[in-house]
Amino acid sequence: MAGCKFFDTTDYKEIVKGRFRIMQSFRSGHISLVTGASTGIGAAIAKVLAEGGSQVIVHYRSNSEAAEKVVSDIVAAGGSAFAVQADLSQPNSAQKLVDDVLDRVKHIDLLVNNAGSMISRHKLLEVTDELWDEVIETNLSSVFRLTRAIVPSMAKMGRGEIVNIASVAARNGGSIGIIPYASAKAAVLCMTKGLAKELIKIGIRVNAVNPGVIDTPFHERFTSPEQMKTLVANIPQGRPGRPEEVASVVAFLASEDSSHIVGEAIEVNGGIWMD
Repeated sequence: MAGCKFFDTTDYKEIVKGRFRIMQSFRSGHISLVTGASTGIGAAIAKVLAEGGSQVIVHYRSNSEAAEKVVSDIVAAGGSAFAVQADLSQPNSAQKLVDDVLDRVKHIDLLVNNAGSMISRHKLLEVTDELWDEVIETNLSSVFRLTRAIVPSMAKMGRGEIVNIASVAARNGGSIGIIPYASAKAAVLCMTKGLAKELIKIGIRVNAVNPGVIDTPFHERFTSPEQMKTLVANIPQGRPGRPEEVASVVAFLASEDSSHIVGEAIEVNGGIWMD
């Protein structure tokens, strides 16, 4: 499995041996838009949703090759998918993305706001206004704008699901050097509750998922081997999570099996934070 190379994953791979299989199946014609779906958690979400019968729109910012690989994997497994590009940190990109997608499909049943990045790690006195703005635009403003852009089309159907991917950092402030990222993710949780209260009245359910330390390339980019060892040592379950473990929770929240769950944030972290 591609992912972090900072620790021996043999034991936990045996514990969770085999692929996760989706328990839910989606109605005929179900369509999902997953942002940041070229690698890591987003890619796993796209594949799990496709296994359940949803046509998946695989969004990416810059890694077109990886996004097309996700699409080809889905198609090879008998699913349906296509890739779309947008830099969601730019104010006008969300509406354009939704308009472009709705030119190709009739509707969007599920939006998974997964795109995000720490950008870089810096302690407080090293955080510039420019870095703060970039992190907030990437992780918070993009969620607001894309949700605002997609809700009118869901409202016409009288239904829809939105799942926001936050982080355990929203609960505990994160590790050293990610104050802007943790702050943005905490705001995503607050936004999730506000959106849930407003949108459920028109048939749109909004929930969130808070991943902990997940074995993805995300940590290869932003976390040193020493930091990773410390993070894993603090996980009560004794191992990092797999992207599929997050994806299966997203699929549950997007399904009819969770039809009475509104405004909730589900922790997927091996016990780092118990709410």
